[in-house]
Amino acid sequence: MLKFSYMAMLLFVICGSFWLEIVLKVGVLRRIKRAALSIAPVSLLFLIWDAYAIKQGHWFFDRKQTLGIYGPFDIPLEEFLFFTIIPLAALMTIEAVTTVNKHWKQRYDI
Repeated sequence: MLKFSYMAMLLFVICGSFWLEIVLKVGVLRRIKRAALSIAPVSLLFLIWDAYAIKQGHWFFDRKQTLGIYGPFDIPLEEFLFFTIIPLAALMTIEAVTTVNKHWKQRYDI
């Protein structure tokens, strides 16, 4: 069961924020292309940083706590998903706050 630890954290984030898309209709997934264009460049930089840190021995991913599916540069699947799911959850949370508090959206011109 330990091998599902990282994936469980990601599923927890999905359950904790993706309901905002349905209940509050925040529209992040309807504008997925826009979200992807904002998330992809930053994710790429962090994945390059991950690859470098792994290669240099600065950090590693505990193979007991991941599914064992690895992509380029020995980065686990969960790490690739992390850099997609966490930013999407953040966008949904921001959109939810500005949906519930419309004056924030006007005040900060979001």
